[in-house]
Amino acid sequence: MTGTAPLFADLAKGPPGGRALWLRAADGPRIRAALWGDGARGTVFLFPGRTEYIEKYGRAAADLATRGFTTLVVDWRGQGLADRAHADRLIGHVGDFDEYQRDVDALLALAAAEGLPRPYHLLCHSMGGCIGLRTLMRGLPFASAAFSAPMWGISMAAWSRPLAHVLGRLAPLFGQGHRYAPGTGGQTYVLAAPFQDNVLTTDPEMWEYMRRQVAAHPDLALGGPSLGWLGAALRECGTLAAMPAPATPALIALGTAEKVVDVAPIHLRMAGWRNGRLDLYHGAEHEVPMETPSHRSRFFDSAAALFSAAG
Repeated sequence: MTGTAPLFADLAKGPPGGRALWLRAADGPRIRAALWGDGARGTVFLFPGRTEYIEKYGRAAADLATRGFTTLVVDWRGQGLADRAHADRLIGHVGDFDEYQRDVDALLALAAAEGLPRPYHLLCHSMGGCIGLRTLMRGLPFASAAFSAPMWGISMAAWSRPLAHVLGRLAPLFGQGHRYAPGTGGQTYVLAAPFQDNVLTTDPEMWEYMRRQVAAHPDLALGGPSLGWLGAALRECGTLAAMPAPATPALIALGTAEKVVDVAPIHLRMAGWRNGRLDLYHGAEHEVPMETPSHRSRFFDSAAALFSAAG
């Protein structure tokens, strides 16, 4: 731990008393973590997706607090207020997904230092679901895991997949790993896209909640992924797909209107996860925890029930 970090509590709308801290990962990057709530039923480690940041999960932390849980949220390296790899802050870049596991290790060290209540649970969205699955494969001390639209595969046209693998592998070898992946750039999706036909949520109020945050604090924003990130993500998804499901009790929430992640690997994984359950949310887009009130209530009720049963 390296000291107090900013937390934009007015925009996050999390439980009272939230605080943020700077952490230093073992390989050097400074990341940001936030603690919300003082629930005695356990601690939920909330793993955000690509482009996301702590404040976006203030309302999720409030939902968990009302159900008796403490929440620990992270700004992964390369996003939010954490250290970024390049002068262009809008490029989302890592060279290997193992880097995120060093951030996980820093979070676990913080939880131990703060004496956060056990048992520990995971709540992972999108890219955070890929990081979270690897965390479970490592045998780290999590009693259960809830996933929202986990990135266990990346949605792309079939013809472009071989090209993406080649570009992702070769670009870093030629010093081009930091370049934006084809079809992406420095725009932040929630500021550039209209609410109509967006791929994240069908709830206009939650859409405005996200927009207000990055508009007020542009340093939280992120644009497209780098070629290096793309190659690393494809490698990690492929490696994890070849591994058997962990024994950890889990539930997966997936909207039937999902357009961001590849849903086939989710269905395939869940067919072999003995202690796992796949819940479909009719009409929901990518971000089930940011969806309509009925979807959000169902998701957090289901996650809390899972966490309580596993604890």
